[in-house]
Amino acid sequence: MATQKNVIEPYLFFEGRCEEAVEFYKKALGAEVLMLMRFKDSPDPNACGDVPGDKIMHASLRIGGSNIMASDGRCDEPMKFEGFSLSLAVNTDAEADKFFNALTEGGKVIMPLTKTFWSPRFGMVTDKFGVMWMVNVVAEQKP
Repeated sequence: MATQKNVIEPYLFFEGRCEEAVEFYKKALGAEVLMLMRFKDSPDPNACGDVPGDKIMHASLRIGGSNIMASDGRCDEPMKFEGFSLSLAVNTDAEADKFFNALTEGGKVIMPLTKTFWSPRFGMVTDKFGVMWMVNVVAEQKP
């Protein structure tokens, strides 16, 4: 019997902009779509209420070695991402620059990429959907 460690996978609700977000993360971060299901694919269309059928009920994206899940949600509330940040750990300064700059497209830099006492390169950005990202070059661990 295969065992799986407990995993935390962020689930983001884009309130009607999920498809745009999926395409953005594919371009900006090289996200791979593992699964995408639309509301019209539900076996019980009445369970979805007034959500347009072409909206995304559930998507799973792989970014590097992690998964993020996403949905359009109920498409009835303003989108708010507060109280958390997604942290993207990369191996090189070049990767940090590439991903950070891609995430700033239409977004807002909170802290430019810079050297810190824990990393050769660290920065914070809120992307165009309001999701805050921390981009961090993983420093070599000294014994």
